[in-house]
Amino acid sequence: QVTLVESGGGLVQAGGSLRLSCAASERTFSMYPLAWFRQAPGKEREFVAAINWNGDRTLYADSMKGRFTISRVNAVNTMYLRMNSLKPEDAAVYYCAAGQGPRTYSGTYSSQALADAYNYWGQGTQVTVSS
Repeated sequence: QVTLVESGGGLVQAGGSLRLSCAASERTFSMYPLAWFRQAPGKEREFVAAINWNGDRTLYADSMKGRFTISRVNAVNTMYLRMNSLKPEDAAVYYCAAGQGPRTYSGTYSSQALADAYNYWGQGTQVTVSS
């Protein structure tokens, strides 16, 4: 089991950047594939990016490719999401998740299928983007 805590959300202008963090205290953190999801008011949960246990495999939603970067530093039990060129439509609560992860990091998956691959979820951090 792992307890995840997100931080780094806030208010940013369109075109700006933010870096989200997801931390855990358990040593088992380094064993888990991880991911970021987001959910805007009135919308379904949406997959953002995923990373395997050692960070050498990543998967992004098409709309995030080239703007968002997922990374992790297992030595400090932390995963990151660097978000550049933010748009008003990026505003949402961002959640980190840990679990089995996708079968491959080169496939195409629905957000729900990816969400089903993660067992542990954080409480979320709010990202607001002003136009």
